Amino acid sequence: METYLRMVDLPYQNYFDGKLSPQGKMPWIEYNRQQVSGSEFIIDFLEEKLGVNLNKNLSPQERAVSRAVTKMVEEHLYWTIAYCQWVDNLEETQKMLSVTGPLSDMLKWILGHLNCSMVQREMYGHGIGRFSKEEVYKLMEKDMRTLAELLGDKKYFMGPKMSTVDAAVFGHLAQAMWTLPGTRPEQLIKGELINLAMFCERMRRKFWPEWFVDIEDVYYDGADTDSSEGSSTGLMDFGLFSRTDTMEESEASDKHTHSHTHSPDTDHSLFDSDVGTGSDNGPQLKCDPPNPAPSSPKPPNP
Repeated sequence: METYLRMVDLPYQNYFDGKLSPQGKMPWIEYNRQQVSGSEFIIDFLEEKLGVNLNKNLSPQERAVSRAVTKMVEEHLYWTIAYCQWVDNLEETQKMLSVTGPLSDMLKWILGHLNCSMVQREMYGHGIGRFSKEEVYKLMEKDMRTLAELLGDKKYFMGPKMSTVDAAVFGHLAQAMWTLPGTRPEQLIKGELINLAMFCERMRRKFWPEWFVDIEDVYYDGADTDSSEGSSTGLMDFGLFSRTDTMEESEASDKHTHSHTHSPDTDHSLFDSDVGTGSDNGPQLKCDPPNPAPSSPKPPNP
């Protein structure tokens, strides 16, 4: 949700008090004392109230595909990533929790196991939690391969221009890319499905310029990687160019700027977005992010 707000250039303020919406949901926003929860309803609300719309250039068929992919990510892939993070990789996830003080280790352990129990209970109710570990990971891999196939060599999922589905996909894949070291999803996204890693890095550079990562963080340096694909140079080249880049798009990018982008003049690549939207003088939103994620490294909220 936070990435979407940055994409449409709406100012907002985060609150991390853990308060849920009246429906018991996260994320939720408050605008002019009106509360709206759920990513889809929030986006609909902002489109109606403020006139922002990332999907205005999509055809009806493309909008249908965009919504279907978004629902696959939010209602299916989400649970497999949550399982990897809070159940299968709990010990490492606990280390990244932002807790300080003399009892920080104990508090991390308590918070970690509380989240683990909650995730397992909700996964069972959803239905995906009734499968074995191997089956959950198999479902996760199918979802990720579907995303990689759909993205192909395009800059964004629906073509050369961004849409709301990019915010949804990035918010979930960022967890796999930067908060799950050594796990199956990280190995997939930084290895065989490298186009997804390049997409994540492209979005990060554009909308999270204050969030720095090392170049090694965009590829998986596994023990069995000894080919040219195991070097950062070889993999970085994969994401620098796209067949969907056009002269019109390049000219448009020169005419637009975005308040969240502060790239040096020497850094020109297709990692950077080509869309400028909104205004710096818009209304401010109070935004409560989704359930807490590990704080280091710092991924965006879905």
